[in-house]
Amino acid sequence: MTAAPEELASELRAGDRRALAQAITLVESTRPDHRVQANELLDILCASSLSSSSRSEAAGSSQPTAKRPTAKRIGISGTPGVGKSTLIESLGLHLIEQGHRVAVLAIDPSSVRTGGSIMGDKTRMSELSRSSGAFIRPSASQGVLGGIANRTGEVISLVEAAGYDIIIVETVGVGQSEVAVASVTDLFVLLVAPAGGDDLQGIKRGVMELVDAVLVNKADGDLVNLAAHTATDYQHALSFLRPKNEGHVPPVMTCSALSNTGIEAAWTVIDKLWSTLAEEGLLTDLRSLQARQAFDREVEAILVHRVLESENLSSSYSELQVQVSTGSLAPSSAAATLSALLVR
Repeated sequence: MTAAPEELASELRAGDRRALAQAITLVESTRPDHRVQANELLDILCASSLSSSSRSEAAGSSQPTAKRPTAKRIGISGTPGVGKSTLIESLGLHLIEQGHRVAVLAIDPSSVRTGGSIMGDKTRMSELSRSSGAFIRPSASQGVLGGIANRTGEVISLVEAAGYDIIIVETVGVGQSEVAVASVTDLFVLLVAPAGGDDLQGIKRGVMELVDAVLVNKADGDLVNLAAHTATDYQHALSFLRPKNEGHVPPVMTCSALSNTGIEAAWTVIDKLWSTLAEEGLLTDLRSLQARQAFDREVEAILVHRVLESENLSSSYSELQVQVSTGSLAPSSAAATLSALLVR
C-alpha cells in the first residue's frame, strides 16, 4: 500500500529509495485514484522545491520567479547497438566517483502483449545498478512516440527531489519521433558509431537540429581512425545547421565505452556546456517552456478523455470520424463541430 502523499514526499526528500520507487509507480499509474494522489504528491514537491532565494524574489513581484536549475538532465539517444547502455554505465560510474548521485531513466520498447519493458537495462548496467549512488529505472514507452515514456517528465521531478543531481534519460532509439526527448531534458546528446558518409545521411535533420553534443562511440582498435573521420563528418554537417542555442555550436567528440577512454573528457565538455547555458539563463527559460508544453499536453489528454468518456460526445465523435474517413467532411470542420459541442 502506497503511503499518503505527504508522508511519501517526506520520505522521498530524505532519499529513501523504496519511497522513490513507490512514487514513480504512482505517477506512472493510469488509475484515476492514483492520478489524484500523484498530482497531490507532485504539487507538494513543487512547493517545497522553491529555494529561500526564490521565495524572496517572488515576494517582491506579481509573477513568481522560476527556480534556477541545479540538477542536470541529460538525454542520450542513438540507434540500437551503438552502445548507449555501455556508455551510460561507464559515464555513471565516473560521475559517482566524483561524488555525484546518478539516476538513469531507461525508456524501453514496450511488449505488444503486456505493455511492459522488454529489454531490462538493469541487466545491461549490472555494475552501475549495484552502486549505492545510482538509481536505474527501466520504463516501458507504452507506444508513446518521441522515445520517452508518458510520464518521464514527472519521474525526473521525483528523482531530483530524492537528491539525484544528474539524471540521464536513455531513449528507445533514434529517428524522427525521438526528438521529444528534448522536451524533458536540458541537453540532448546523440551517440553514433564510426561510419561512412552514407550512414550520416540516414540521421534525420530534425534530430541533428536538436543535438547539443555528438559522441562517436567505439573509437577503439581498428575503428580509431574511422571514428575520427566520422567526427569530422558530423562537425562538417553541423556547420550547415543553425545551432539549437545561438552561439553554441554542438561539440563532436570520440570515445570508447568499452575501453573507457574519452568518457571523462566528453563529460567535461558537456558539463561546461550545461554550466554556460545555466549562467546565461537559457536553462531557466527552457525549463519554463517545457513546463508550459507539459501543461498543454495534459490539457489535450484531458479533453480527449472527456470526449471519449461522455456518451453524447463519444457518439458525436464516432459520427464525425466516419464522415472524415469517407471524405464527406474536412478534418478541421469536424474538429470545429466537436469543439462547439464541448462548450455547450
